Amino acid sequence: MTTSPHKPKSWYGKGIPCVNLDELQGSLIVIEGADGSGRSSQIAMLNDWLEGHGRATVSMGLRRSNLISPELDKAKQGNVMGRITMNLFYTTDFMDQLENRIIPALRAGFIVLADRYIYTLLARAYVRGIERKWIEDLLLGVALVPDAVFYLKVSPKNLIERNFEKHSTLDYWESGMDIGISQDMFDSFVKYQRRVQTEFSGLQERFGFEVINGNRSPRAVQLELQAKLARILGVG
Repeated sequence: MTTSPHKPKSWYGKGIPCVNLDELQGSLIVIEGADGSGRSSQIAMLNDWLEGHGRATVSMGLRRSNLISPELDKAKQGNVMGRITMNLFYTTDFMDQLENRIIPALRAGFIVLADRYIYTLLARAYVRGIERKWIEDLLLGVALVPDAVFYLKVSPKNLIERNFEKHSTLDYWESGMDIGISQDMFDSFVKYQRRVQTEFSGLQERFGFEVINGNRSPRAVQLELQAKLARILGVG
């Protein structure tokens, strides 16, 4: 089995006390993008590809914390959750997975495939008018710097089509209906997603992650991701 080159880990902020970064021999790979961008499908294909090359993988994503995700799902019902409460829920969800899933997996030498990371949480918070220093102190204060981040950028028009193909409806929160952009869900979705993409452009410049054209076929996107990861992880 080919071993991947080890990239020394670092925190964005102070990090989690008593975690020895030198022990984290695995790799953290992040796939970002809106609902309908194809993140989950791309991660599933990457998982098969990596395991086919003898690499052990583990996945994480938003609302997968055993500690908080059931309560977060309940809080989202009825569409009445406030923006501060929402951000605290998602931050707790992320921190729990970081401490209990991501770090142990990296310590064991696994490749962690993250279906979204702190960048989505930051972009959503910015769009909702959350005070930037407050949310950044929460998230960047503890987050690990990933080995690679890829943002699947898809036009709002294509996102609508894909969401309807999969769910036959649009999600209230992914449409930004809670912030009163528009009373029409379709119009709100387009405007909200454009605002999120604008924030991601700023995040990309700040953190230097790669933007992938997600308007193409799933196979074309996957081949590009595999080529990039092959170089980063030494696969093949």
